[in-house]
Amino acid sequence: MASKFGLAGGIPERRVRPIWDAIDSRQFKNALKHCTPLLSKYPNSPYALALKALVLERMGKAEEAFSVCLNAKELLYTNDSVLIDDLTLSTLQIVFQRLDHLDMATSCYEYACGKFPTNLDLMMGLFNCYVREYSFVKQQQIAIKMYKIVGEERFLLWAVCSIQLQVLCGNGGEKLLLLAEGLLKKHIASHSLHEPEALIVYISLLEQQSKYGDALELLTGKFGSLIMTEVDRLRLQGRLLARGGDYAAATSIFQKVLELCPDDWECFLHYLGCLLEDDGSLCMGTKNDSTYPLKSMDSHVSHLTDEAFGSRLSNASSLVQKLLTEASDDTVRCPYLANIEIERRKLLHGKGDANKLTQVVIEYFFRFGHLACFASDVETFLHILDLDKKTQLLEKLMECCEPIPTNPRKTLGQHITVFKIQNIVGSMFTLPLNELETTAVKMTQLYCENLPLSKELDAQESMYGEDLLSMACNLLVQLFWRTRHIGYLVESIMILEFGLAVRRHIWQYKILLLHLYSHWNSLPLAYEWYKTLDVKNILLESVSHHILPQMLSSPLWADSTDILRDYLRFMDDHFRESADLTFLAYRHRSYSKVIEFVQFKERLQQSSQYLMAKIETPILQLKQKANNIEEEEGILESLKHGVQFLELSDEIGSKSLTFNEELQLRPWWTPTCDKNYLLEPFEGSSYCTRETLYDQIKQSQAKVVKTIEKRSFLPRMIYLSIQCASSAVKESVEANGVVFDPKLSSEMRLLLDRYANILGFSFQDAVGLAFDISSGLKDSGFYMDHEKHLDVDHIEPDFYLIFSYA
Repeated sequence: MASKFGLAGGIPERRVRPIWDAIDSRQFKNALKHCTPLLSKYPNSPYALALKALVLERMGKAEEAFSVCLNAKELLYTNDSVLIDDLTLSTLQIVFQRLDHLDMATSCYEYACGKFPTNLDLMMGLFNCYVREYSFVKQQQIAIKMYKIVGEERFLLWAVCSIQLQVLCGNGGEKLLLLAEGLLKKHIASHSLHEPEALIVYISLLEQQSKYGDALELLTGKFGSLIMTEVDRLRLQGRLLARGGDYAAATSIFQKVLELCPDDWECFLHYLGCLLEDDGSLCMGTKNDSTYPLKSMDSHVSHLTDEAFGSRLSNASSLVQKLLTEASDDTVRCPYLANIEIERRKLLHGKGDANKLTQVVIEYFFRFGHLACFASDVETFLHILDLDKKTQLLEKLMECCEPIPTNPRKTLGQHITVFKIQNIVGSMFTLPLNELETTAVKMTQLYCENLPLSKELDAQESMYGEDLLSMACNLLVQLFWRTRHIGYLVESIMILEFGLAVRRHIWQYKILLLHLYSHWNSLPLAYEWYKTLDVKNILLESVSHHILPQMLSSPLWADSTDILRDYLRFMDDHFRESADLTFLAYRHRSYSKVIEFVQFKERLQQSSQYLMAKIETPILQLKQKANNIEEEEGILESLKHGVQFLELSDEIGSKSLTFNEELQLRPWWTPTCDKNYLLEPFEGSSYCTRETLYDQIKQSQAKVVKTIEKRSFLPRMIYLSIQCASSAVKESVEANGVVFDPKLSSEMRLLLDRYANILGFSFQDAVGLAFDISSGLKDSGFYMDHEKHLDVDHIEPDFYLIFSYA
C-alpha cells in the first residue's frame, strides 16, 4: 500500500507516509495516533477519514470504522470542493470490502465516474468493483466505455472476457458471443491484434460457437505468430482440426508435436484418437472428473474396417519405433507406454494378442519398473486382461525381480511395483492367510533393511520404500476382515506409528491411522492424526472428508466446531480473494485465467461439502445451547427462524452440486464416506472392480444431496416445535385437548411429512417408529417392516425428538 503515495485529496505525501508505514508494520496504535493530527489539519478530507477507518478496521473496531467510512462517503457526495481521486476511493473500498459492504464502495466509484466520466483511473476502479461483485454485464459496459475513450486493446478484451463470463457463468445467451466476435473483428480491421492472449481469447470465442474453420484460419494466418512457442501453436491447431472433424490433418499435426516432444503422453492419446477416429479420445478440453479414477483412457471400439484399423495402427507403431530410436533420454516413457496402448486397442478391436500386451508391459517393466508411477501407468491396461493372463503377467514380473547389487534402489523399486501389481490384479485376496502374513512380514523387513538408503535425504523428502508399510498395513487390515482377529488391526496401527517415528511427515500413514482409529470409534485419536496432516487452504475442501463426517456424528462438538470454523473461514476468505485474483488476471492480460478463476469460484460455491458445512454449523450450535432456551432462540433468530435453510432445500433439486473430494486418497476398505467393507462379511476381490467403485461413488453422492436437503429442515422444525410448545402453554386447554396455532401446526406437519419421505417412510410410519424406539420396542440401528428393508445406518436423535413431538 505504501507504493501509492502521492498528493491524495490535497494531502502531501510526507504527512501520510508515517501512517502507511505503521500500517505496513502492523503497528496500528501508532497509525491511529498519526491519524489524529492529520484529521485536525484536514478535518474535511475523505482520504484522511478513509485512513482512520482502515486503521480502526485493522484494530477490530468494525462499527467505528464503518461510521468513519460513512462520514468520508458523505463528504464525497456533498462537498464539491473535495478532490476525488482513486487513492481515496481505493482506500475506502478496502475498508468497505472487509466490512462486507462492497456495494457502498461501488456506489462511491459510480458517483465519481459520473462526476468525471473520462477519468480512466476511476473507471478502472469501478471495473474492479464490478469484478468483485461478479457483475459481468456491468463489467462489459464500463470496459466498452474505457475502450471508446482510449481505444486500447486490453479494454476491448476486458469487455469480451466479460461477455464470455455472461455465457459461461451467468444467464447470457450464446447470441452474446456474436456481439463479442463483432467487436473483435471491428478492432482488428482498425487496429489489428498485438497480444498473444488476444488471439487465444478470439479463438476460444470461436470455439464456443463451434466455428473451428474460422479459428483455424485465424491461427494459421498472420496472427498465428503471436503464439511464440511452436509446440503450443501446433497443439492448438491439432485440437481445432480434431473438433472440426478433419481427423487426417489433426493426426499429422499431433505427429509433429510428438516428434518435437516425444514424452507428451496426452498428445499421443490425441494422435491415436484422431488416427482411429475414436470419439472417446477426442473430448479434448473437457477435464475428467477426478472422482472417477481410471476413466480417462476409456475408449470405444473403433468403427473402422479391419483393414483400415490394422493399417492405421501399423502407422502408429512405425511412429513409436521412430520415437524410440531417436530418444536419447532414458526418462522418456511415452513411446513405451504407446506400445502398450496400441496393443490394448488391438484387443478392444478383437484383433489383438493378450500375450503381446503382456510382453510390452514386461518390456516397460525392465526399463521403468523401479519407478513409483509404474503401477498407475499400467493399471488401465491390466483391466482388459482376463484373470489367467493377469496371473501369468504377475509371475513373469516376479521372475524379473532379480537383485541388482550396483543399484539397490532400483531393486527395491521393482519389488514395490510387483506388490502394487498384485494388489491391482486382486491376487492378494486369493492368497491363503499364512501367505498373507508372510507377505506382510516380508514387506516390513524389506522396509527396515533399506532404511540406510534414505539416510542422506532431507526430512521432508519421500523415503525409499515408504510404500511398503502402507501395503503391509493394508494386508493386515485384510487379514482382520477375513478372520475378525483384532490383533491384526493392532499390528497395522503399530507398524504405521513405527513408520511415523522414523519419518514424521508421511501423510499416507497418517490417513491410514485416521481411518483405523475411526473404525474403532477412537475419534479423539483419529482427530489428533488429522491435525498432524496440517491441512490448509484448498486441501480443506478436498481432504477434510477423511474426518468431517465422523466428527459430525460424534459428541466431540468443540472439535467439530473447530473443523467447520476453519473450513468456512477458508472458503469465505477465498471467495473474497478470488475477485482480487480475477482483477489481477485482467490487469496482467491473462484472460484465460480470468475464466478459470471465476469458474473455480463457482465450482467451490456449488460444493456439496460447503453447503453441508453451512447447514451443520448452526445445527451444532443448537445442540451446544440446547439447555438454554433463550440462547437457542437467539441462534434461530439469526437464521431467520430456519427460513433461509428451507429456501436452500427448495433450490437443491435445481442446483448442480459439485463433489471435490479426493476419494483416491481413501483406504481400500472405505472407498466413500458411507461405505466400510470391514463392517460386512469378507467378499474376496469382487469389491475392487471399477464398475462397483463408480456405482458406490454415485450412490454416495446421491445420499449426500438427500442428507443436505434433510438437514436443512431441522432449524425450522426446531423453531416450530418451540413455538407450538409455547402456544400449548399459553392457549387454554379445552376438553378435547390443546389448541395450537393452526398455521404453525400445518407447516410443522408439512415439514415432518417431507422429512419422513426423504428417509423413505410415510408420516404415520415415522411417528410409529419414533414411538416404538422411545418405548424400547424397536432397535435404532435399522428398521425392518413386513414389506421392505429401509437402509438406515443410524436414525438421528433429531428424528426421535421431532417425530415424538408429532
